[in-house]
Order: sequence, then structure tokens, then C-alpha cells
Amino acid sequence: MSNIIEIRHLYAAYGDKTVLEDISLEVEENDYLGIIGPNGGGKTTLVKIITGLKHKTSGTVTFFKDGRKTDRLSIGYLPQYNGVDRKFPISVEETVLSGLIGERRITDRYSPEQKRKAKEIIEYMGLGGLENRPIGSLSGGQMQRVLLGRAIVSAPALLVLDEPDTYIDRHQENILYKLLKDINKTSAIIIVSHDMTSMQKETKHLAFINKRLSAYNTKDTDNDRITQIFSHGEWK
Repeated sequence: MSNIIEIRHLYAAYGDKTVLEDISLEVEENDYLGIIGPNGGGKTTLVKIITGLKHKTSGTVTFFKDGRKTDRLSIGYLPQYNGVDRKFPISVEETVLSGLIGERRITDRYSPEQKRKAKEIIEYMGLGGLENRPIGSLSGGQMQRVLLGRAIVSAPALLVLDEPDTYIDRHQENILYKLLKDINKTSAIIIVSHDMTSMQKETKHLAFINKRLSAYNTKDTDNDRITQIFSHGEWK
């Protein structure tokens, strides 16, 4: 299976403070990479660099499509829950449709095909009948699924999720991970989380980041270091 992302010797900083130091890892087609580490360890910074929301200090991030280098990779992004303005007057359908904004000019109306696609995603998320509901009236779990629908409506090659299981209960979390398992059949996934149990259970690879890459288990390495980190709490 070929890579869609290769990160080599990546550094990043906020002002004079270095938050990522010499990070190197790969993401394969249909990979499912969990990223775990302490608060302030650089997890969110890493995914923001991958999604183009932050500039790196040095190093390389290379994207691939069909085995060839490409300048852009189609990426769906689900940001941290507390970064969403629930008071913004927008409906469920409008929120999901906004994930297709890159497919049209800002002054164009959404096409019937785009609206059909959004409706399918809303149904897929288990939110049928809520198309016209304001997002501010949704539960935490429903809101996460709306935002997930927005992230995948364009059928991205990579889905990036930053702490998606925050502020939702165990039932809604189970629904979320079932959806992600299905989405992973057609899209690679990178997920940032503090939930070690879920990450061990759900993901294919794990990366522990605390400024540097503390451990990274792939098909080329065994799980001894991963087990050590879990056993001794070194990730905290």
C-alpha cells in the first residue's frame, strides 16, 4: 500500500517556543493513525500543519496521489468541538453543504447534485429529518456528526479529527467510532485523542507526540515501546 503523506524532520514553533521537533512519519492509503500525547505536546499543531492551517518552521510534508507527488491532497477536517460557534444561525443542511464550498464559486448556488449529496450524508450520519434544524439546538453527539458530515461530504482522501470524542457521552462515542470504521474503507484517517483505550482498539497505528515523536508503531516495528508507554504512563 502506498503512502499519501510523508513527513520528514518537521519542526514547528509559536514565536520562540518550539512545539514540534524532528517529527518524521508516514500515512498510508486507508491508514487509521491515532495521535496521543499530553496537552501542549504538539498534537494539534501537527494536524494543523497537515491541513494547511499552520506553517512549519522547517522540514517537509509531501503529499501523494496514485503514487505520485501532488501539491494538494483532498482533506476533510473536524476541528476541536470547542472551536465551533453554536450560536451561528446555520442549519444542519447548510453546515454539511459548506463542506463542498471548494467545489463552487462563492457566489454560486449549490447545485441539485450537491444538495442530494448533502442529504445522503445527513442520512448516513443518522440525522435524517433534522436538515432544517439550527445547529445550536443539537446535542453534543448530533453536532459532532453534523461536523463529521461536513468533513466527509467531499469524499476526501484523508479525514483529520482533533479530539472528536470530547463533550460526547459513551453512546454517542460508540456511534462516532462505528461511522469512522466505515469511512476508513475509503479514506485514510488521522485522529487526535486522549482516550488511550479507544485509540488502542480502533486505530491501526499509534504515534505518541510530546514535542518529539516518543513512539510510533508500524508494520516495521514491534509494540514493546508502545506497551511501555501505556504501562508506565509516560505519555502524560
